[in-house]
Amino acid sequence: MYSDTIRQWAMDLSRSGTLTNPDGVGEIGLKAGQAGTRPAARFAINVENNIVMKIRFQVFGCGFTIAACAAAADMAEGQSVSDVLLLTPQRVDECLDGLPAERDYCADIAVQALHGAVRSAMGAEQVMESYSPVEEDHGPRITAENPCYQALMNSPAAQEITGEDRHLFACLLTIAAEEPWDTAQSLGLSQNEFTQLLNTCFPAVDPELLSHCLPDAPSLPQPNDEIRVIVQSHVPEQGSAVQRSMASWLASIITARAAHPGHLWVSMGLFQRPELTASIRRLLPTMAAANNKGMRWKRFLFKTLCDQNGAVLCKSPNCGECSDYALCFAPEES
Repeated sequence: MYSDTIRQWAMDLSRSGTLTNPDGVGEIGLKAGQAGTRPAARFAINVENNIVMKIRFQVFGCGFTIAACAAAADMAEGQSVSDVLLLTPQRVDECLDGLPAERDYCADIAVQALHGAVRSAMGAEQVMESYSPVEEDHGPRITAENPCYQALMNSPAAQEITGEDRHLFACLLTIAAEEPWDTAQSLGLSQNEFTQLLNTCFPAVDPELLSHCLPDAPSLPQPNDEIRVIVQSHVPEQGSAVQRSMASWLASIITARAAHPGHLWVSMGLFQRPELTASIRRLLPTMAAANNKGMRWKRFLFKTLCDQNGAVLCKSPNCGECSDYALCFAPEES
């Protein structure tokens, strides 16, 4: 799951280690009380004439954090302390050609620890802090007032389709129709599957309502084929033909939308987080059963992939003690 760029930086340990007599030390613990005992990253620097002449880092975390610290150290060495304080997580992310959305906080950790070392060198002694991620506002992208959503929901209902499933697919079709790509491709569906979905759930709707594709659109995020296999394995073999079809469409759509940044329920156009879980329980019940601890769905999928490949995504074998708990789990507000 590491890109070539991130792998190269994670293997660059030329600035790893300690300094005997550092002018400044900055350390980040992952939660309150961990700095000094269970740090995530520590930077030590030597400064001459306000220039960071030498820098060393230590990492107690994943390969993404190692790569972020190595890149930050490379960009900081030889620069003035004022320039180093202007270094942002975004610049580290760009140097790494982009961290996965689930690991973008690794750049924050590296930059916070580095800035702490600089502030320490400027007279603040050893700076030890706890990492406090800022919870971004991930509100819904589609609301009940959306004209496309209203047109879909106000169209004559089809037999065998519940109001919950019409809402689910109306949200999905609406958000895909507002993006610059072909609507079917944006949902990870073939044109035939897209037509079947529309005829099944919204038979009276003109497909032109959902046609929106720009010739100069950026590249569509590409889904992970291994994630596709995991999700498709939960499509039930029992039930009516319509139920099996909807389950298969949802599995393809989840795979496609998981490639987009941010929370999965937001990228699927749903109004609230619990709607995603409810949809999976209805149409992909074994997948809902597998996620028996209520992990965020994108995190659950990539953790499953890591487990299957013998890789390690988690920092702790006990979720309740892990500093990533809030990143992996969220309350299912109704």
